[in-house]
Amino acid sequence: MRSWPAHAVVSFVSDVQVRLHRTLEDIMEKNGKWIMRWRYAIAPKPVKPGVWRRKEGGFLVRGRAVDRRTGKLRAILKTVDGGSASEAYRFLQEEVEKVRGGEVRGEMVRIRFGEYAASLFERKVTKGKIRSAKTREKWESVLRLHLLPAFGDHFLDGIRRADFEAWLEAMGRRVRSGDYSPVTVNNWLDILRVVITSAVAEHELPRNPIAGIEDIDTSTHFTYSEEQPNSLLVEEVPLFLGGIRRLYPQHFGMVALGFATGLRPSSLRPLRRRGHEADVRWEEGVVLVRRSHTRHDEVMEATKQKTRYRITLPDDLMAILRWHVDRLPPGPMRDSELLFPSETGGFRSASALDKPFREVGEAINLRKRITPRAMRRTFQDLARNADIETVVRQKICGHATQEMSDLYSTVPQKEIQAAVGAVISLAKYRELLRDGASWCESGVKAGETETATRESLPSGRFSVGVEGIEPSASTV
Repeated sequence: MRSWPAHAVVSFVSDVQVRLHRTLEDIMEKNGKWIMRWRYAIAPKPVKPGVWRRKEGGFLVRGRAVDRRTGKLRAILKTVDGGSASEAYRFLQEEVEKVRGGEVRGEMVRIRFGEYAASLFERKVTKGKIRSAKTREKWESVLRLHLLPAFGDHFLDGIRRADFEAWLEAMGRRVRSGDYSPVTVNNWLDILRVVITSAVAEHELPRNPIAGIEDIDTSTHFTYSEEQPNSLLVEEVPLFLGGIRRLYPQHFGMVALGFATGLRPSSLRPLRRRGHEADVRWEEGVVLVRRSHTRHDEVMEATKQKTRYRITLPDDLMAILRWHVDRLPPGPMRDSELLFPSETGGFRSASALDKPFREVGEAINLRKRITPRAMRRTFQDLARNADIETVVRQKICGHATQEMSDLYSTVPQKEIQAAVGAVISLAKYRELLRDGASWCESGVKAGETETATRESLPSGRFSVGVEGIEPSASTV
């Protein structure tokens, strides 16, 4: 066996030896045979420590080093195409240092956006991050119809910021033409952000191409307007409830409870009136808000905000609920545990109240469109007129923040006029209109200035009577 001459060793660092380049004859057997090792056809002897020439060309490098992150010995086995033996050796030493320093040299990520988005969606459902059927349908629809056609075939590491900007610009044109709402497109963009940001973190990509991408402007788009606030004025509520009771008595209990508490229809539909887990405590006058229903027969055991709480109801409202239960027809509806069952005894559909709200609005000559969401919005206005404190309002309807309660509020012009009237009264505007304004110089005598107080202003309070609704509790 041929040995390395002593003068052929040059020491650069204590643990690294670089041997001088040798000829092909020095590294191969005299008969020129190649051997199979580690599944590669290589020369029988290394051209440098840890470096073998490959039959196909290039080099195979192999080494070991202790991984700083685990404290364990980790093997390195890679191919180097082209270059010289010295270059292959330097590459091996770089890899060794990366393992020693705890750095992982990741392989280039070649996963397509479509594959990753589908995988992420499935994992979110499995982990309970996406729970409701409605949210699942939203993700599936947005991915299938909007994101996958645009980015599905792109590799994650090949998507650029310009790709997102171009897509958003195209969506902006569709918004301007009236095809889409800017709020809808921004919802798609939110899901796109979740997918890309998760991919960047999971695969340790060097950059996040969607970072800094801004939403489409919504400053000129209004879901609700002064003409269409999707809420009722205080004086319109009794008329609307009366219309519901007259035209759709089967929905009266649900609508009355909705306006009185601001609960979402998704929280009203799964309420149970009886059973070992009944949500209505008839003796206590309490409703437990702890479930949410969106699609089909699926129910989440929490509200949309992932909370569970109770509401103690006044006697008048409990009387309306008893009146409703007394009138459930025999059969599936009466046999059901639900407070507001469908004709088959199951959950009412999400659109069950759409037609009643539309037809009752027409019957009482409302000049605005009202949907079931108006119950939650109108509650905020009723509660404000009733001088209910903000923290109590939030506790009843389940809003997590004051900002959300404000978002659902619609302040009518009568309230604004009364508020401005109180301000100008305190500022003595009326006296400014008097001839000579002598009060400015002499002062105002006690009791002569009209000062508005909260008690003197019209409160706009209302009361919905329950005349004729006096069922016996024994039928519940």
